[in-house]
Amino acid sequence: MASIITGLQGLPPAEHPKGHPFVAGSYDELEKVHMAPYLDCISQHVCTVMASFSSYNGQKMHSHKFLLTDVLKNKLGFKGFVISDWGGIDKLKDNGDPEGAEYRVCAALGINAGIDMVLGRLDLVKFQEDLISLVEAGEVPISRIDDAVERILRVKFAAGIFEHPFSDRSLLDLVGCKLHREIAREAVRKSLVLLKNGKDPEKPLLPLDKNARKILVAGTHADDLGYQCGAWTVSWTGDSGSTTIGTTILDAIKQTVGPETEVIFEQCPTADTLSAHDFAFAIVAVGEPPYAEYISSKTELVIPSDLADMICSVADRVPTLLVLITGRPIELKPEMLEKIDALVAAWLPGTEGNGITDVFFGDYDFMGRLPVSWFKTLDQLPMDPGSNLYDPLFPVGFGLTHGPKMKTYSI
Repeated sequence: MASIITGLQGLPPAEHPKGHPFVAGSYDELEKVHMAPYLDCISQHVCTVMASFSSYNGQKMHSHKFLLTDVLKNKLGFKGFVISDWGGIDKLKDNGDPEGAEYRVCAALGINAGIDMVLGRLDLVKFQEDLISLVEAGEVPISRIDDAVERILRVKFAAGIFEHPFSDRSLLDLVGCKLHREIAREAVRKSLVLLKNGKDPEKPLLPLDKNARKILVAGTHADDLGYQCGAWTVSWTGDSGSTTIGTTILDAIKQTVGPETEVIFEQCPTADTLSAHDFAFAIVAVGEPPYAEYISSKTELVIPSDLADMICSVADRVPTLLVLITGRPIELKPEMLEKIDALVAAWLPGTEGNGITDVFFGDYDFMGRLPVSWFKTLDQLPMDPGSNLYDPLFPVGFGLTHGPKMKTYSI
């Protein structure tokens, strides 16, 4: 297997950046092994092809005229347009190309190679000025511009967007309307997975009492709408804080409990706070900061030690529901699991925090089941349910329901 991988991927140069594959091999091999799917896609009238961040035999794809133009457009007969990846033109300067530090040169390399539409990180005015200058200087032929424009317009005409625009501004007021939010709230309710409910199954913590005298809410993710939404929402990698309109878990709790219930929020409760109040229970929400693409590649998928210590400190004094706001399983230490009374995987619930409290306080039952195995330790990854070594913390398909006679579902 190792020799096959080496044969397909090649050996990347020293210090080659993560997430930007380096592919090596002969053109004959490339044509025989990898080109067939492209021929089939083109025959099915695929209209756009994105150049990858990868390099082929040391040359970045965004400047590879042979593959983008000679092969894709001329030999394979692709009539649509080639679009760059985000910042792909900019990254040509990292490849040691002549005068590569100058964006103007990178733009010429990419467009002359066959890039028809550019997704750029630099400002639009800078790109426009450089491209006009390149054409006026004859460094980018006007015929190349004409070809790119023709290809882009061909796709737009074929899609009918001039006669039947895809966007209808009269519908803007519907975005985020009450119906949309009700559906999003329902999706939250149905996706929550109950993993533990009570140290003693005969004495479950959930559903929670709406009329409890005093409730503690804690954790980094309890009052952070950006963390609830995750990445690829308002921004690429996501952010923290009030990034959009919605309801945090804390706000949803305050809206759900009775008028006589006191809700105290402290992100990291101190010993004084815990000893000064007689809390009926605590809801602690923690997880990962938002992430996307290569930023998510980590050697550890764990709750940070300071947060784990906080959770244990709270659970030592107060019946505790731990809520995990994360797009994937994370490692849960046995000592923490023993201390907490209940555990829920809430994933990335988005803007409608009320969907969480709908279930926590008993208006709806839990319906979610794990779509993946939840590992005990990182060294178990990747997990194979068909292996005789399969020993997860929670198996794929696992999920509990409310009540003294809790049901357990698993696949």
